[in-house]
Amino acid sequence: MTTAQTRELDVQPTPLALLLLGREADPRSERGVECPGDLPSPSDPDLVERARAAKEKLGDKVFVLGHHYQRDEVIQFADVTGDSFKLARDAAARPQAEYIVFCGVHFMAESADILTGDEQKVVLPDLAAGCSMADMATAEQVAECWDVLTEAGVAEQVVPVSYMNSSADIKAFTGKHGGTICTSSNARRALDWAFEQGEKVLFLPDQHLGRNTAVRDMGMSLEDCVVYNPHKPNGGLTADELRAAKMILWRGHCSVHGRFSLDSVNDVRERIPGVNVLVHPECKHEVVAAADHVGSTEYIIKTLEAAPAGSKWAIGTELNLVRRLANRFASEGKEIVFLDKTVCFCSTMNRIDLPHLVWALESLAEGNLVNRIEVDKETEAFAKLALERMLALP
Repeated sequence: MTTAQTRELDVQPTPLALLLLGREADPRSERGVECPGDLPSPSDPDLVERARAAKEKLGDKVFVLGHHYQRDEVIQFADVTGDSFKLARDAAARPQAEYIVFCGVHFMAESADILTGDEQKVVLPDLAAGCSMADMATAEQVAECWDVLTEAGVAEQVVPVSYMNSSADIKAFTGKHGGTICTSSNARRALDWAFEQGEKVLFLPDQHLGRNTAVRDMGMSLEDCVVYNPHKPNGGLTADELRAAKMILWRGHCSVHGRFSLDSVNDVRERIPGVNVLVHPECKHEVVAAADHVGSTEYIIKTLEAAPAGSKWAIGTELNLVRRLANRFASEGKEIVFLDKTVCFCSTMNRIDLPHLVWALESLAEGNLVNRIEVDKETEAFAKLALERMLALP
């Protein structure tokens, strides 16, 4: 379609479309737009040695965090590995480290900045390493949602519960409105607490984790859940639907875990007789319902550690981790495969590669602070309040 035809139809590009086209920048978005400085070539044979030398030069001044979904080339330089919240807490436990280099995505680096000391500086090797799920709920959209709940007369009954995989703005909204944060490990405890405070929960931003926890773990029905779509007037819901619902689920999802389907489960059971299907609770409800085991990334790792030799497993989570686990347990005779036939890495997580890590470490070693992630004080205060409520959960 030509520009003239677009004008004829009065089609206006949305802010998101402009952002993706590179015509606009959103300073409050998860997405970065460029990486200052010159990156080393990916083909440089000395990258590993350069990363090692820069890290040794920095010594105790730097602490490198590696999320489970990172590439092996990056994970090898991590001082600790884990999920996003574990890594943020690990960083907070290292006050002597001046620089926290977070090999993960933007919201994780924000959480680390919130939990670490003011004198510590959190660095994200590539500012474009965002999270599609976190991007699905902006501060403006959530504020508008709260207005809709207020107009429906239910806001006073609603307690927000936000998944760790959300921006600092969303965590701050949650803290300001009396809610808490959750991880995929403690979502049930967070929801139990929330329903002691109010009659309804607004669950942000992953609808699947919210639905699976409410229905699978807490015995609610699918009819107790409604989905708020921020791109529709009033979220696409009537006031009566909001009054009847127990769980108001934000229309967000993980682009990796959302790809798994019931066909994936049925297909792997046909291909590998006796296989155990183990999936993350960010998967769709029908996938979780058909699986043998469901749990967080840490649960997946621990389940495979405890699995008997010779057992067969199909794992529904990010491919970097699945491949790493398959290699780790091959010597024990455990067969571990990716749940889907289609290869699916987390594309934004994979933006952190060895050239970006080398560039960040060498810059720090030369005294140049790059790609610092810094949350403003007001946002930090309310986000920290929501995180502290989570830490106080029984």
